[in-house]
Amino acid sequence: MKFLISLHINPAVLDALTDEEKAAIGTGHGRFIEDLKSSGELIITQALVDPSQAAVVTVRNGQPAVTDGPFLEAKEFLGGFYLIDCEDRERAIELAARIPDAAIEGLGVEVRQVMFSDGHLDA
Repeated sequence: MKFLISLHINPAVLDALTDEEKAAIGTGHGRFIEDLKSSGELIITQALVDPSQAAVVTVRNGQPAVTDGPFLEAKEFLGGFYLIDCEDRERAIELAARIPDAAIEGLGVEVRQVMFSDGHLDA
């Protein structure tokens, strides 16, 4: 079963961390990635740039319009994700609990099963 583990970032929370705490997050993600690779459960992981570099695309009356910058009314933004393939939801949750962000108040780790992939309904 495929699951998306998404990492929700609150910039204020990250800014309040010490350099050592930030380094520990990076080290923890490195270990987590290596563990997922070793177990064969990692499909891909990606980190995303700050939302200030985002573009929002809409189509109105057949014409695309692009607006720069983030437009969600939220403190948090999607900072990255892990796409994994594991036995079941319980295993996906077990893995998500090992992500360093999950232990930091104000950061979010969400687990969602992939429903659609490569044109095939999976769920």
